[in-house]
Amino acid sequence: MTEKIRVLIADDHAMFREGLQLLLKAVPDIEVVGDVSDGKEIIAAAEALKPHVVLMDINMPGMNGLKATELLKNRFPDMHVLALTMHRSEEYFIEMLKLGASGYVLKASGTEQLVEAIREAAQGEIFLHPDMASEVLRDFAKRLRSEDKAGRMVPTHREKQILRLLAEGYSNKEIARRLHLSSSTIHSHRANLMKKLNISTQHGLIRYARRYRLLDQI
Repeated sequence: MTEKIRVLIADDHAMFREGLQLLLKAVPDIEVVGDVSDGKEIIAAAEALKPHVVLMDINMPGMNGLKATELLKNRFPDMHVLALTMHRSEEYFIEMLKLGASGYVLKASGTEQLVEAIREAAQGEIFLHPDMASEVLRDFAKRLRSEDKAGRMVPTHREKQILRLLAEGYSNKEIARRLHLSSSTIHSHRANLMKKLNISTQHGLIRYARRYRLLDQI
């Protein structure tokens, strides 16, 4: 028999906690093992109940969900946290992910979305409410356009070729042989890239290339 997903609810509204328990009780592969009303109670409850997933409200008295998530992930890094909130704020969403949360579910979501989020979190996946996803993508696209307008330096076609080969693990000498260039030329291109993009390491170059999808543009 497959082990049920053990869920701990952290929310300061008793009626909401009770309603969630009733909803999730009908889901065969999920078991609510407990609930708390204050972020300060999270660590002790997690220690005692060993949940796989914690449904974390952001606004709670005593200690909010952000701080509780930080403490929880520091103490139990393999435990998954889902923000369950009414806030449609990108700032909250990004901050929760930085702290190690596995997703962001709006309280206005239907039961199916919540159950899907719990299952994905338990598998180590990231879940984002569809409405929030579109907002985040729009904001991300806007930021990229702003960076371009602000004069972000764009690598040349040759520099992108070198970036791709660096990302694939080739040395300067191997890249020179594949592109029919000298090793010193490759070294110069790399130095120019680092100066142009204000990046000091090869790993930083590769991370930059992936962030802006430069490796897909060759």
